[in-house]
Amino acid sequence: MPRETAPAARAATEPAAKTALSLRGVSRRFGEKEVLKGIDLDIPEGQFVAIIGKSGCGKSTLLRLIAGLDDPSSGKLTLGTDGHAHRTRIMFQEPRLLPWARVADNVAVGLTGLSKGAEARETALSLLAEVGLKDRADEWPAVLSGGQRQRVALARALAAKPYLLALDEPLGALDALTRIEMQALLERIWRQEGFTAVLVTHDVAEALALADRVIVIDKGAVSLDLAIALPRPRRHGSADVAALEGRILAALFDEQDA
Repeated sequence: MPRETAPAARAATEPAAKTALSLRGVSRRFGEKEVLKGIDLDIPEGQFVAIIGKSGCGKSTLLRLIAGLDDPSSGKLTLGTDGHAHRTRIMFQEPRLLPWARVADNVAVGLTGLSKGAEARETALSLLAEVGLKDRADEWPAVLSGGQRQRVALARALAAKPYLLALDEPLGALDALTRIEMQALLERIWRQEGFTAVLVTHDVAEALALADRVIVIDKGAVSLDLAIALPRPRRHGSADVAALEGRILAALFDEQDA
């Protein structure tokens, strides 16, 4: 299938990455309402993509298609090669932990069908160590803070070593400082593990802190596809970040780009 080369914040000397996700003419209708209109995208393996848009623009619908929770009404969506579809995981705004299971057992849910017993326990503890919660493994979710519960949800999503991680505003309910901490944690683990990440967020600053590429959705179509070639880690409020934030906000509010 012919494809475009998606923009990415990679050195020109690096070989081109394989395509993790390809969308061709993808549309989604609900009755007479067309929520997504002929989306064409290519996302390289290992890229961190942020999708931004106003409420009702279709970004969450697009993420559901990417995560395999829904099917397009028309067009084609291809995830990697054979065998990758089952390695897609999603994090939601709510951690969705099992209240009757202890923290380590919640993480082990992500290992269902992959390992069990002592092996699953060992893997769960290792993942909890990655997110800084190994010492809370035998506690109940109810005693954790909101940020800690999202750390558990992240560990559970990472349990199966995902090929693609879809993120549906997973930090949206957190306070500002916890959110910045979680952004740094998510970035560190993404760089370490090398999975492809697709984040839906309303927060332009968050998108610029995390993403290689920001895609703005407006009325069901892509209105801006912007590579973010800034060094990491990125400083909130820096002049370079502020300039890109202005450009994205202009696209969101239908202003003329500077």
